[in-house]
Amino acid sequence: MSTFSGLNSAYSGLVAARRGLDVVGQNVANVNTPGYTRQRVSTSAAPALAQVGRFSSGVSVGQGVGVDGIARLGSLQLDTRVRSTAAVAGFTAVRANAFAALEQGLKEPGKNGLSASLQEFSAAWQGVVSKPGDNTSAAVVIDQAQELAVKLRTGYDDVAAQWNSLHADLQDMTSELNAAAGQVADLNAQIRSTLAAGGNANELMDQRSAAITTLSALSGATVRESRDGMVDVLVDGNALVSGDSARRLEVSGDRTMGAGTGPVVTWSHRGDGLDARAAVGGEMGGAVSMLASARAGGGLAAAAESYNTVARGLADSVNALHRTGHTTDGRTGLAFFSYDPADAARSLAVVPNDASGIAAGAAGKGALDTSVADAISKLDSADKLWASFVTSTGAATRTELQQANLASVAAVGAQDAQLANASVDLDEENVNLLAYQHAYQGAARVMTAIDEMLDTLINRTGIVGR
Repeated sequence: MSTFSGLNSAYSGLVAARRGLDVVGQNVANVNTPGYTRQRVSTSAAPALAQVGRFSSGVSVGQGVGVDGIARLGSLQLDTRVRSTAAVAGFTAVRANAFAALEQGLKEPGKNGLSASLQEFSAAWQGVVSKPGDNTSAAVVIDQAQELAVKLRTGYDDVAAQWNSLHADLQDMTSELNAAAGQVADLNAQIRSTLAAGGNANELMDQRSAAITTLSALSGATVRESRDGMVDVLVDGNALVSGDSARRLEVSGDRTMGAGTGPVVTWSHRGDGLDARAAVGGEMGGAVSMLASARAGGGLAAAAESYNTVARGLADSVNALHRTGHTTDGRTGLAFFSYDPADAARSLAVVPNDASGIAAGAAGKGALDTSVADAISKLDSADKLWASFVTSTGAATRTELQQANLASVAAVGAQDAQLANASVDLDEENVNLLAYQHAYQGAARVMTAIDEMLDTLINRTGIVGR
């Protein structure tokens, strides 16, 4: 074995140790960088060269160490778990937030809720019973009825405003999804070209992994490994990102609450029809489920329809009794409320303008009879409808919040496991730093020793005794 080969082995040790120090420095520099995955130098021993010829010793050591590459210490299994839990957490969080806002808008229990107004409306009719023919008591009935109509209209409008806000959020989510998909496609192209040139694409892979997690949280997207270091991103089994190209999603369908079946997410590159629809999950899926029609289980549209149901129930029950009564001037068959059957909550209005339009007594029982007013004061159909709606909304909100909390715990656990595996540990890096430092010093000492041997061999051989 040539002495000069020892220099080459020592030099390869210097190169490997220096590369290890560079990687340690990169890890330490990015200890606080979100999404950074720690790296390690991958090395292997260079094999011994075959020794042939008359002067061959027959036995030789290896040729040093070779740097195979720089490994990115991520876990595909943990990354997949983070993405799947992020999708579930996103879906449940959107629904939980929507139901929580809906429940808060009910203002129940409390003096500002509809239940309190219904009780005050009944009490106002009792005032008419206790003071027959009193115009002030009749005016209170009209005022309380108008307050009820305003609260029903306001409640419906609040739900409609929440629907419009969530629809705008869905459009923003779709725009964010398309931007992230384009970023993944661009990173795929960069990673492919970098690897083809023999470079290191670990940092690019970190950026791509963060973008894919965003896609999963937004739409429930899944990942499939592709060729040349690239990945495909799938939504509903169809490729959102394929290699270095990305497709787009868009929001189509209804733009107002109650107009039809609700908005849907579709593929921009396909024609209309069922094939164009994308069954998204994640935050977008949660938004689509809340924006669906009442028949399709949409929480917001169902809440709005409950306001209509209460308005119709209130008006129909009061009108049924009020029409049987007579006013002070003998008129009968009069309605107390009016409304549009297709839009009851927002169109509910009080018909009488003053006491002369209120039919408080039964026909044929005298001008001061208040039996109809007494019957109206005891009506509870609207109260039962409203109580049922409030109870079901509260139960749904609790269920959604529990599911969101469980999904959040699972998502945080997955992220913690990923961080434990992929994040930089300064204690570990310090140990590696010392190891590479001593390896570098050791290789340098070997090189110095061989250099001195060669100096003796070349410059001092044959001069002994001169």
